[in-house]
Amino acid sequence: MAEYQAQNKAKLISDTRRRFEAEYVTEKSDKYDPRDVERLQQDDNWVESYLLWRHNVVDETLKMLDESFQWRKEMSVNDLTEASIPRWLLEIGGIYLHGYDKEGNKLFWIRVKYHIKDHKTILDKKKLIAFWLERYAKRENGKPVTVMFDLSETGINSIDMDFVRFIINCFKVYYPKYLSKMVIFDMPWIMNAAFKIVKSWLGPEAVSLLKFTSKSDIQDYVSVEYLPPHMGGTDPFKYSYPPLVDDDFQTPLCENGPIASEDEASSKEDIESDGKETLETISNEEQTALLKKINTTEPTSKAEENEKVDSKMKAFKKPLSVFKGPLLHISPAEELYFGSAESGEKKALIVLTNVTKNIVAFKVRTTAPEKYRVKPSNSSCDPGASIDIVVSPHGGLTVSAQDRFLIMAAEMEQSSGTGPAELTQFWKEVPRNKVMEHRLRCHIVESSKPTTLTLKDHAFNMSDKTSEDLYLQENLSHRHNRKALLCEEARAEMLNRLLESNRKLEDQVQRCIWFQQLLLSLTVLSLALVISFFYLLYS
Repeated sequence: MAEYQAQNKAKLISDTRRRFEAEYVTEKSDKYDPRDVERLQQDDNWVESYLLWRHNVVDETLKMLDESFQWRKEMSVNDLTEASIPRWLLEIGGIYLHGYDKEGNKLFWIRVKYHIKDHKTILDKKKLIAFWLERYAKRENGKPVTVMFDLSETGINSIDMDFVRFIINCFKVYYPKYLSKMVIFDMPWIMNAAFKIVKSWLGPEAVSLLKFTSKSDIQDYVSVEYLPPHMGGTDPFKYSYPPLVDDDFQTPLCENGPIASEDEASSKEDIESDGKETLETISNEEQTALLKKINTTEPTSKAEENEKVDSKMKAFKKPLSVFKGPLLHISPAEELYFGSAESGEKKALIVLTNVTKNIVAFKVRTTAPEKYRVKPSNSSCDPGASIDIVVSPHGGLTVSAQDRFLIMAAEMEQSSGTGPAELTQFWKEVPRNKVMEHRLRCHIVESSKPTTLTLKDHAFNMSDKTSEDLYLQENLSHRHNRKALLCEEARAEMLNRLLESNRKLEDQVQRCIWFQQLLLSLTVLSLALVISFFYLLYS
C-alpha cells in the first residue's frame, strides 16, 4: 500500500511538471522567474505542497502554480532583502517572527495597531510580509507557521481589508500548506462584520483554522513564555531592529570539540590569550607557573588546557542573577555584562545547571557569530551538574547592545551518547516543542570592573556581601527606570485612548449635525408642500 502511494505521488509530481512546462511555461515564460521554474523541476516537496493543497487535482494545481509564479515575479520575491524594505517598517515592529505555539510551530506576529491604511505604503507592507514568509520558507522548507493577529488597541483607522486579503492569499495561493492556524486576539466588536467577509475569502476548509481568542483562552494555543504581558504571558521580549529578531541566531566561533575551520595554531593562540587575560587577577608567582604550563612542550590536550583556564576564571567571575527554566538554571538571567571599549572587552561567564534527572544537551547561538567565541557552544550537562560557558569577543571586535545570545536545551535519553556525532544527530531529530530556549542580551558596562559579573578580590578587597549589596542597588535602579518607562507607556496609552474617544465623539457629533440638517431640510420641504397645496386649493 505504501509503495503504491509513493508511486502515485511520484506520478502526480511528474505529470504536474510535464504539463506545467508544456501548457504554461512555453506561452508565459516571460511572466515567470526562471529560478522558480528551475526549482519546480528539482524540488519534489515544493510540487507536493501545491498538489496537497489542491487535493491532488493536477488541473487545479497548474492554475495555482501559474498564479503563484506570476505573483512571485511581480513582487521579485527571490530578490527581497532587508534593503528592499523601508527601514521604518522594519523598526516599527508591526510584523515579525518570534516564539512558538504549543505544537512547536513558529509564531508570525502581525500587530495590527501599527498598521494605518495608506495606499502609498501598502506595497512596501506587502513586500515585508513576502520577505518574512520567503525567508522562513527557505529556512524551514515546509514547516507551518501560526499567524498571530494581535488586534489589541486597534482603532478603525487600522482596518485595511485589502491588506488582510493579501495576507490570506499568501497562505491560500502563494505559500500553500504553510498555515497551521490563524489566532485572532482581542477582536473589537466593530470588526465582526469585516471578519465575516474574511471567512468568505478563506473558504470552508480554511475557516476551521481561524481561532478567535481573548486573554482568558489564548493560552490554549500559546504557552505563557511566548505571550507578551498584555496577553497574560511572561515573555520579556521587546522588539528591536537591527538585527532581525529571533531569526538570525547562528553558531558562534570556536566550539569545544573538533572544528574543521580552525587549525592547531589558532587553537593554541586562543588558549594562550585566555591564559593572559586570566593572569590579570593572579599573583606574580601564579602567573609564572601558569605561563610555564601553557607554553610547556609536553603534550597536553586542548580540553585539559581549557579546563585549567576556565577553572582560573571561576575565581573572579561570578554571575549573580538566575533564570530558573524547566531543564536548566541559567546565570545570568537576562544580560551578559562586558566592559566598555575604553576599558577593554572582558570575558563573560554563563553558568548552566541541570535540574532534571536526565542528561540535557545544550547549544549556544548568537546573532553575531563572527564576533564572539563561545566555549563550549554545543555540549551536554549531566543530571545535577553545572557547566561554565565562556563568552569572549573575537579579535578585538566591539560588543554591541544589539547582540543577542540564544541558549537551547533539550533532554536526552539515558542510552544516548554525548559525542559530537550523537549531539548533531540529536538536534536534527528533537521536536521543536521539546526544546527550551532562553535569550540573553549584551550589556556594556562603562566601568572596567562590572560588579554584577567580575569580582576581583585582590584588586578590590571586597566581600561577597558587598558585591551582593551593589548588585541589589543596581537592580533597584533598573526597577526604578523600568517603572518610569512603564508610567510613560501608560500615559501614552491613555493619551491614545483619549484621542480615540475624542475622535469617536467628533464622529458622533458630525452624524448628529448631519441628521439635524436632514430633518430641517425635510421639515422645510414638507412646509413648502403644504403651503403649495393650500394655495392651489384656494386658487
